[in-house]
Amino acid sequence: MSVPKYRRVLLKCSGEALMGDTDYGIDFATVGRIAEEIAEVRALGVEVCLVLGGGNIFRGVAGATEGMARASADYMGMLATVINALAMQHALEQLGVDNRVQSAIPMASVCEPYIRRRAVRHLEKGRVVIFAAGTGNPFFTTDTAAALRATEMGCDALLKGTQVDGVYSADPKRDAAAVRFDRLNYLEVLSRDLKVMDAAAISLARENRIPILVFSLQVPGGFARVLTGQGPHTVITDD
Repeated sequence: MSVPKYRRVLLKCSGEALMGDTDYGIDFATVGRIAEEIAEVRALGVEVCLVLGGGNIFRGVAGATEGMARASADYMGMLATVINALAMQHALEQLGVDNRVQSAIPMASVCEPYIRRRAVRHLEKGRVVIFAAGTGNPFFTTDTAAALRATEMGCDALLKGTQVDGVYSADPKRDAAAVRFDRLNYLEVLSRDLKVMDAAAISLARENRIPILVFSLQVPGGFARVLTGQGPHTVITDD
């Protein structure tokens, strides 16, 4: 495999991606497969940190539409991401990949609190760092948390692992005429309302000049190939 283009990256993976073919919760076979993808990238010498969504267990926005206060619903969603982070921690440990979970909501009996300098040190020592509980604040998505942590960690790229192999002009599962983009700039994503990540995340990545790479997590080896510039994916930059 070619030499990776990036030294340190953050992978954002939705909670729904952890469900596999189930309708709810965690499919541990799927979590194990994603962990294998991360282990492969670590073996290439790339430093990896990770943000997982919690939509497979609870979505704050969905809870708010059911009459719950948005702040309370978002806190429940943050706790769901901690559950997913612990599942991924176990899967990585089974592969011999040293890692740490850091939560933006302190819970010392379960994992480390988020401390930027400590997280950077873990990465420098070759550990995978899994960031849980979003930003620790309601009204912010895990997409925004991913862009924030990528900025704080000095990542060279933010990777969004999805169900499809890049950014399309429409949902390719519903529109056969949808076209995949090889490259986009941040403003095109916002102006076309392409729904790659929320506007706050895109703006934060743009402000800090962090390229966003969108690829499919469903294809074995896809994570490593994207980092070497191979395989179908979409790159979002200022170019």
